[in-house]
Amino acid sequence: MIGIQRVLIRFGLDDVIRKKHFLRSLRLLFLLLPRRQDTTAPLGERIRLALEELGPIFVKFGQVISTRRDLLPADIADELAKLQDAVPPFPAAQAIQMLNDAYGESVDKVFKRFDVEPFAAASIAQIHTAQLPNGTEVIVKILRPGVQELIERDLEVMRVIASLAERYWEHGKRLRPLEIVAEYERTIIDELDLMREAANAAQLRRNFAGSDKLYVPDIYWDFCRPNVLVQERIYGIPISDMDALVEAGTNIKVLAENGVEIFFTQVFRHNFFHADMHPGNIFVIATDPERPKYAAVDFGIIGTLSPSDQRYLAENFLAFFDHDYHRIAKLHIDSGWVPEGTRIDQLETAVRTVCEPIFNKPLSEISFAQVLTRLFRVAQRFDVEIQPQMILLHKTLFNIEGLGRDLYPQLDLWKTARPVLKRWMNEQVGPRAMLDDLRENLPQLRETLRELPAVLRYLAGQAASNEQQKNTQAAELRKIRHELRSLPRYRFWLVGIIAAVFGGALVAIMMLLARGS
Repeated sequence: MIGIQRVLIRFGLDDVIRKKHFLRSLRLLFLLLPRRQDTTAPLGERIRLALEELGPIFVKFGQVISTRRDLLPADIADELAKLQDAVPPFPAAQAIQMLNDAYGESVDKVFKRFDVEPFAAASIAQIHTAQLPNGTEVIVKILRPGVQELIERDLEVMRVIASLAERYWEHGKRLRPLEIVAEYERTIIDELDLMREAANAAQLRRNFAGSDKLYVPDIYWDFCRPNVLVQERIYGIPISDMDALVEAGTNIKVLAENGVEIFFTQVFRHNFFHADMHPGNIFVIATDPERPKYAAVDFGIIGTLSPSDQRYLAENFLAFFDHDYHRIAKLHIDSGWVPEGTRIDQLETAVRTVCEPIFNKPLSEISFAQVLTRLFRVAQRFDVEIQPQMILLHKTLFNIEGLGRDLYPQLDLWKTARPVLKRWMNEQVGPRAMLDDLRENLPQLRETLRELPAVLRYLAGQAASNEQQKNTQAAELRKIRHELRSLPRYRFWLVGIIAAVFGGALVAIMMLLARGS
């Protein structure tokens, strides 16, 4: 934390230290540190340089924030956008040495051509272009040297801050900062294994095979290593280059709608979504301008949800589309995300107050900053627990909304997303879902039937061994039978009660089945 504050001081950002109450006790100490000599540079540039010096985690934070131009002054947003693909590269000689070590031979023998000048540089890795021996054009992604040590250092700082927040901040226990940091740690550490990224890309490519909306580049496994990834080079227009998209005659409305459909398809149909969708990772193939196609890169961060979280999220979205705020409140209570005893009518009113003003408005007329602030206040009031497993999804939604605002502000998010969710829900609870479950469980059912004879033999053996015990009880059974015969009227009522119980159970089952259908 001391290092962070030192960087803020050096780049003339110490106003942050003076204004944040949890840093005030240290401000006199850090005011004694040497300041950057030139503080006349624009604020946006100083913020960008500070994030670059602080390390990969802070660069990624800047990347996310840069997609939300509605929250930032234009000059700061422009500077932070440079963090997407304009981070200073590490020396080419170092990159070549890392490749030589990874392959165990000279890079000149591995590739037909390797371009020494970096094509792009990011917080975790940098990109070079190359050509395989068969002439295929590829990109070569190489991890930054020492990046793991830097990330582990930053994570330790985040854990310390989260621990202090959880212990001393009034909302610490509800927001669960330590769990959030732990969730982020798993994500960022996974991103350092480029073989995992290659596997993510391969899975996403299978999911969208034949799609006319998204193209995922091919992976060349023979050339991949834990710190080196080699994949097909794609040629497209950066999603942030609006002038080039317009010049190519791209149908921007279709492009924006396709982006929403791709996201919801990944989250609900595939349960495997690209969770690092800042503009530097998205391109547009506009060879057919009326049917533009996205092309994605950088698959280091992939998100998934549990079936229960998927269902919960889909039902919340659909309830929102239907103005069913009572359903939203009930879903939150049923999920256990709010304390027991919460009044559903009060939560319903609070959610309606926040959501109703934005319904059916285009993106250009919605202030999501205000909506998020008001939702946060609702969460505080009702002690809603933050769910760490949803952090990646929230981050991705943050990116998607920012991209949509830049791309096509008139986009109707609700109209585009609702049909995708409806189809998914029908697939989960309809006849097709039942058939899919039966097909999925057929091997287990077949195995159970195969074992049934052995089970029956075992039960028969058990019955034979118990025969003697039954004989000893026969006298008592005969006595009971004799008493029942002597009391036919009681026997009649006994049979009637048993029949009523079974009949009632049968009716209840039929009602449940009818309700479920």
